[in-house]
Amino acid sequence: MGKAKSMVSLLLVLFFKILVGAQTAATETTTTEFNFRGFKGNQSEIQMEGDSTIRPNGLLRLTDRKSNVTGTAFYHKPVRLLDTNTSSVTNATVRSFSTSFIFVIIPTSSSNGGFGFTFTLSPTPNRTDAESAQYLGLLNERNDGDVSNHVFAVEFDTVQGFKDSTNRQGNHIGLNFNSLSSDVQEPVAYYNKNDSQKEEFQLVSGEPIQVFLEYHGPTKTLNLTIYPTRLGYKPRIPLISREVPRLSEIVQEEMYVGFTAATGRDQSSAHYVMGWSFSSGGEHPLAAPTLDLSELPPPPPNKPKKRGYNGKVIALIVALSTVISIMLVLLLLFLIYRKRMQQEEILEDWEIDHPHRFRYRDLHKATDGFKENRIVGTGGFGTVFRGSIRSSSSDQIAVKKITPNSMQGVREFVAEIESLGRLRHKNLVNLQGWCKHKSDLLLIYDYIPNGSLDSLLYSKPRRSGQVLTWKARFQIAKGIASGLLYLHEEWEQIVIHRDVKPSNVLIDSDMNPRLGDFGLARLYERGSQSRTTVVVGTIGYMAPELARNGNSSSASDVFAFGVLLLEIVSGRKPTDSGTFFIADWVMELQESGEILSAIDPRLGSGGYDEGEVRLALAVGLLCCHQKPGSRPQMRMVLRYLNRDEDVPEIHDNWGYSDSSRIDLGSKLVGYVSSDRASSSHTSLSLTRISSTSFTSGR
Repeated sequence: MGKAKSMVSLLLVLFFKILVGAQTAATETTTTEFNFRGFKGNQSEIQMEGDSTIRPNGLLRLTDRKSNVTGTAFYHKPVRLLDTNTSSVTNATVRSFSTSFIFVIIPTSSSNGGFGFTFTLSPTPNRTDAESAQYLGLLNERNDGDVSNHVFAVEFDTVQGFKDSTNRQGNHIGLNFNSLSSDVQEPVAYYNKNDSQKEEFQLVSGEPIQVFLEYHGPTKTLNLTIYPTRLGYKPRIPLISREVPRLSEIVQEEMYVGFTAATGRDQSSAHYVMGWSFSSGGEHPLAAPTLDLSELPPPPPNKPKKRGYNGKVIALIVALSTVISIMLVLLLLFLIYRKRMQQEEILEDWEIDHPHRFRYRDLHKATDGFKENRIVGTGGFGTVFRGSIRSSSSDQIAVKKITPNSMQGVREFVAEIESLGRLRHKNLVNLQGWCKHKSDLLLIYDYIPNGSLDSLLYSKPRRSGQVLTWKARFQIAKGIASGLLYLHEEWEQIVIHRDVKPSNVLIDSDMNPRLGDFGLARLYERGSQSRTTVVVGTIGYMAPELARNGNSSSASDVFAFGVLLLEIVSGRKPTDSGTFFIADWVMELQESGEILSAIDPRLGSGGYDEGEVRLALAVGLLCCHQKPGSRPQMRMVLRYLNRDEDVPEIHDNWGYSDSSRIDLGSKLVGYVSSDRASSSHTSLSLTRISSTSFTSGR
């Protein structure tokens, strides 16, 4: 019998131990504890919404100082706060918990901060539809006071509260149950060492402030202590200590713990949390781990923004600014109208009859007011600007603005527009039109993007090492010949260019040559003869007969083409500072049987067609014959280059005598320079036109 009683007692003891162990295990599974000494590396454990962010130095920033923003930051896992040892949920009690955190509030200015933040127990880790300003990112106007909210918040309010009638002062702490109206409210203060007197201080001070919040479940007592960390110790008496039975109506089985914050329209602060610890579970949970300020990231710098103007001042400034802006706009419109009226060209009788006339204001706009960054070339008698205008035949144009001291008079300008403006050929630069404005004369040409032949032969290879191919050279030579044929034989009048050279040949995007710069060109009727007396042109390209009689002709253009053709093949300038002349040099190579030595060495041994090179050199020498009558016409030149005719042999008396060369040099002094004028790679240069240009030939 005694043994039976002993067995029963032993079984009862074992059952009790098993029951206690199960309860202990259940308690352990519902315990939550964490300690964030700064938040760097803990981003995954904090769920943030709105303006909240973790700064690179580890500070948790709930809001910055922007107007009307909210920010929330909650621990990512729910915390079990109901004691499940009771028989029913309705009789469940809130488990004990403890938390500590250190925060900093930086105001917008020394006297203007808001609105504050809360430590919150919430059924969700975000506060959907929560509003800014007095709602602190926790609730909104519609759900404030709703029992279904199930939120408990300790508010750290820095302005005059949610409702002035109840929360009459700012810088206070309140206990809120489902509402922003505080059931309990105390000014921010701590008890001194003697526990006899409260010392008030400001939340919006820019200094670190520590909070201890402890709730004891069995007695339903909540204790809150707050003090600036510079105090160096935790006050013994809490600021708030009272029972909060309503907490059991708020807390659900699982709750999220965290912070919410907000700013207002005219009042805003930056809200930071430097560190945060938390502990919950059991009737007597461990106190939240202590936060040591030296182990936390440094507090943010307290640099208030400059105080802004109030609403009335801003409204006055806006109104005055609007009135001034309207007046300035009206003044600007008047000035623009006045300027346009001044820019309107007064038409003279002769201008009405001539087409292709551009408006000066359109050209002014197309070239951005003839700005320097639009300049693409400068010659002795004008500057060339690149422009863009819709009314032209192409989007891009080249505008030559002739300098006033280079004008030869309105009569000569009109004659050039009437004649050269009607020239149309694929191998000539197209003169689109003209403009006269006050003392300015402007010519508008097609914009040629690839620049001059001169730059492709010399400048570009020096810059980039890219050499013009033989195929391109040969096609360019034939294109120039085609253009000269049009001028000499195919147009309604005979046109003598008088300045054929590489810088006056522009290359378009398809590598087709365009002969340009007709500033020295002369026109005369078929059947008549040119009677010019002024020698113009560029040394090296001028025919020898010009030194004797100054009488240019189509044969003198042919001579210049011949020099240009030899230059294209050899890649050498026609003259140098000594006695070198390209035609003499090539003729010597021809007589010695070494004609292929004249080819540009940059083309390489296999970079050319030998037959085409011999043909081009032979045609070039024939065109450079010293006797004008022995030079072929451009029609025959083109047939030679196309191999429709055989090139005749050159006689022995082709070359120049020393006396003729001396005669050429002496008679050119004072009339020409080594290079008449430079031309941009995108347009033409208009050069000196003699006073007899139109009276004796055009």
